[in-house]
Amino acid sequence: MLETVIKRDRDLGTPARGTQTDARLVTLTIDGQEISVPEGTSVMRAAAEAGINIPKLCATDSLEPFGSCRLCLVQIEGRRGYPASCTTPVEDGMVVTTETPKLHDLRRGVMELYISDHPLDCLTCPANGDCELQDMAGVVGLRAVRYGYEGANHLKDQTDASNPYFSYDPSKCIVCNRCVRACEETQGTFALTISGKGFASRVTAGQNQSFLESDCVSCGACVQACPTSTLQEKSVIMMGQAEHSVITTCAYCGVGCGFKAEMKGQEVVRMVPWKDGQANRGHACVKGRFAWGYTTHKERVLNPMIRKNITDPWREVSWEEAIAYTASEFRRLQSTYGRDSIGGITSSRCTNEETWLVQKLVRAAFGTNNVDTCARVCHSPTGYGLKQTLGESAGTQTFDSVMHTDVVVLMGSNPSSAHPVFASRLKRRLRQGARLIVIDPRRIELVNSPHIQADYHLPVRPGTNVALLTALAHVIVTENLVAEDFVAQRCEAKAFNEWRDFVARPENSPEATADITGVPAADVRGAARLYATGGNGSIYYGLGVTEHSQGSTAVMAIANLAMATANIGREGVGVNPMRGQNNVQGSCDMGSFPHELPGYRHVSDNAARAQFEADWGVTLQPEPGLRIPNMFEAALGGSFKGLYCQGEDIVQSDPNTQHVAASLAAMECIVVQDLFLNETAKYAHVFLPGSSFLEKDGTFTNAERRISRVRKVMEPRNGMADWEVTVALSNALGYPMNYAHPSEIMDEIARLTPTFTGVTYAKLDQMGSLQWPCNESAPDGTPIMHIDEFVRGKGKFMITKYIPSDERSTRKFPLLLTTGRILSQYNVGAQTRRTHNVAWHSEDVLEMHPQDAEDRGVSEGDWVGVQSRSGETVLRATLTDRVQPGVVYTTFHFPESGANVVTTDNSDWATNCPEYKVTAVQVMRVSQPSEWQRQWSRFTDIQQKLLRERARETEAALVSK
Repeated sequence: MLETVIKRDRDLGTPARGTQTDARLVTLTIDGQEISVPEGTSVMRAAAEAGINIPKLCATDSLEPFGSCRLCLVQIEGRRGYPASCTTPVEDGMVVTTETPKLHDLRRGVMELYISDHPLDCLTCPANGDCELQDMAGVVGLRAVRYGYEGANHLKDQTDASNPYFSYDPSKCIVCNRCVRACEETQGTFALTISGKGFASRVTAGQNQSFLESDCVSCGACVQACPTSTLQEKSVIMMGQAEHSVITTCAYCGVGCGFKAEMKGQEVVRMVPWKDGQANRGHACVKGRFAWGYTTHKERVLNPMIRKNITDPWREVSWEEAIAYTASEFRRLQSTYGRDSIGGITSSRCTNEETWLVQKLVRAAFGTNNVDTCARVCHSPTGYGLKQTLGESAGTQTFDSVMHTDVVVLMGSNPSSAHPVFASRLKRRLRQGARLIVIDPRRIELVNSPHIQADYHLPVRPGTNVALLTALAHVIVTENLVAEDFVAQRCEAKAFNEWRDFVARPENSPEATADITGVPAADVRGAARLYATGGNGSIYYGLGVTEHSQGSTAVMAIANLAMATANIGREGVGVNPMRGQNNVQGSCDMGSFPHELPGYRHVSDNAARAQFEADWGVTLQPEPGLRIPNMFEAALGGSFKGLYCQGEDIVQSDPNTQHVAASLAAMECIVVQDLFLNETAKYAHVFLPGSSFLEKDGTFTNAERRISRVRKVMEPRNGMADWEVTVALSNALGYPMNYAHPSEIMDEIARLTPTFTGVTYAKLDQMGSLQWPCNESAPDGTPIMHIDEFVRGKGKFMITKYIPSDERSTRKFPLLLTTGRILSQYNVGAQTRRTHNVAWHSEDVLEMHPQDAEDRGVSEGDWVGVQSRSGETVLRATLTDRVQPGVVYTTFHFPESGANVVTTDNSDWATNCPEYKVTAVQVMRVSQPSEWQRQWSRFTDIQQKLLRERARETEAALVSK
């Protein structure tokens, strides 16, 4: 169990240089001990690996050596002076001495100078017990300081407390440069610098701005790197040092960062990125690092509630009554309207184990396949497209693989906002010389940011991805850039020849498609040549690819490009879907789709179904159930009456909000299991309080197929973990579930899912994480997919004919709206809106090109109505040339914004994934909210009043007792 008393991770001083097996070894002697280490290793790290700790302050193994503090001086035989061990590479035959009387005096003198300009307030300092300066003073034996505080010093420098999560106290700064280097090397933002010279040197954010006003993205890398309390979490200042820590996994995006939750009893003091986290390598973003306060927010609902109608006040009940009532209502609906009148929705925010139980509940206890997941509305085209071409519904690489790429194609993804920890690693590789092609309607940050310049930005017109991808393939085929040997050996010949003939047609050329895509032919040709001939080529894509009417076609077109250029099956290449939420991959793996059992096996597969029936002791339905859009239609048609929705807010996140709300209003029993009374819960008849990721045990599976442990750091504040609630409901319905711990659920998953057969909690604890497939063929998991052959055998090229979306700009709706995310907020905002992250982004705004704004008389900050054929909402406008003329952009993090009021019910032809990225709209200046927003405000006020009445009734009942 990875729960420990608080202790600092061992820091080896400088980064590793190769390994004992893949680099030339150099042998040297340190303090009489012979040591062999990889060539390029620093003397400091070589000593540390041998158990010899050389004092240091500016050095840390997450950053390149800097050599400024002069504390790590050593003596090297045959060399003059005393070189810094952090910046001195090892050499064969080198003889190093780390401790002599002279070195001791030098180090103590260095420390004396540091302490002479440092507040001596250790007992009241928030870093007391976690301060490297304090440690080094003890290591070098400093007992007195000969220099007083007379004359110039920095002791009265003013603290910058503008950032809501950490403070900067320059009076305690030793100008070691670690924070500046972390901002550059680890994060890649370059928001910090050292201003001034000599004694006047000071860390500065931006152009002498406060941290909040600067370009700082609050990733926390500078705080993590700081060896003193100069940069300190405010939570530590308030609460003091933690007493124990637990390793767990972040519950935000699909990167799946590992964290140490540092605790005092049942309270989180801080979340520290886990140095050994295999997805994040000790880095984090503002959300995972700091935005965990929602778990104890006052608006969290902690007691079960029921009501007959949504116009009734909520009534708090016991868990027993809530479960019994839910079961009786579901039984009533099925006896009245039929077996298929109810269904369930699983969540990508819940663990694999919880999701497994919900789909099992629906199939075994409800007796139907009416189960779906939020992956329907984001990455279902990934599952379909990659399954058809490569044979497996998941990405092919590790995140580490990007450090071996030469050319990156980034399409429909803005990782700086949506996957920031991966973005930092990508930026590091780009600074090392990798080339970049960005395909996006917007000029995202990575097109042009500090020390990064994309070779090509292809600003594709929304809805025309397939035409552009096919044009890229046209260039590769007609200019003889196909990897013929790879294709001949690894792919189906007939399918390839048909595809080659198709993409070579003149109508698919960059010149012929330029009017469709809006991308100049020369840029398309240049980008295609670069990807095909630039070395290791990797494709990373996001919702800007999948959330289209041809989302599945675009995914297949991406796979076609990778196969045609042999950019698959090794490090540095591959097809990499950037999953949006923390467990999108896992929710799909666990069988959350109505047509698939866990492991992506169709429900009509008699052998697969028989395996589950034997294990579960129940007969399963052989026909697919209802998808989420089908549930809505059936509800309006009167045949679908009950829904169990765990951890999803479909009213805010699904398209055509008014249609979704009308569908829910037509149901007789909606059961919502969540943390807050979200937009969907306002239509609920039963509210089952959920548990946060800090209160549960289980696993998440990230975008690289990495299965990581989620560990409970505090007891569930609602009294029950989510998996226990599902078990109780199933038992109440008459289908017994008996588990003592989520590890037993994982044992069942492994027993029934071929790609998980080797996964156990013990193995996850031992190895840190595992990437599926993990089975007899790959007992330690599979970091890289499709190495020798594709999962389906031969790769299959698919024809990708461009079919224009029905959603096109017209005279009535001349602009195209596309949507996305922003760094500080997450998905529907239920978590991040209840944290200090609102300091950066407190409302959704509409980005407009200045020309479009001028045509409509719109100025910066004006309220504008956004109208589509589905509805109308009002947003504040911001003018920017990041969007091209004819395109507007917004986010969907705030329910009152109603971004999905205007998105339509157009969807992908294969999977029904909504076409969020293409909505024809008109924009005009307005002076008041839309009618929908007024109705939303009234409805929300009523629901909040009904919630408050519940609180008053509960309080009165307690008083009467």
